Amino acid sequence: MIEVTYQMVLNTIQTIALVVGIIYYLTIMRNAQKTRELTLRSQENATETRQAQLFMNIYDTYSSKQYQKDRERMFMIWEYEDYDDFFRKYGPDVAPDEHAIWDMFCSHFEGIAVLVKRGLIDSELVYDLMYSSIIFFWEKFETVLLGLRERHGPRAWEDLEYLYNEMKRLQAIEK
Repeated sequence: MIEVTYQMVLNTIQTIALVVGIIYYLTIMRNAQKTRELTLRSQENATETRQAQLFMNIYDTYSSKQYQKDRERMFMIWEYEDYDDFFRKYGPDVAPDEHAIWDMFCSHFEGIAVLVKRGLIDSELVYDLMYSSIIFFWEKFETVLLGLRERHGPRAWEDLEYLYNEMKRLQAIEK
């Protein structure tokens, strides 16, 4: 017959406590993993929502009546021969209202470019809704933009050029 001793009872209790502790630890770890996964999914959803909200703010400007009027006037009516001719006709000293429109478009597209470049807005989303304006703007005013780059340094309008190149890349894929 087996004699139950105090040491045997103590060892049995220790073994049971160890097994319960391991099971408890594994349960905690599994719950922590699930919580991390849910948090990550929630953050991804929040990021997508913020991107959509940010893009819609940009698109609200883009689709406004005044923006469209200014775009049509600038794209279809403005004509110039070169950098100097542009500033003779549309420079801030000669035509401050016209120049302000041009500055607004440059800044608008440059801002979108920075957001795309940093991954805050998906380039395909921008492409889907406004690629033609971006491509047309760069191609119509490339000589002016590059002339400004020569005068103000290599970073002048580099993000806008990046956006133009990204739109052209996506356009080539689409064809």
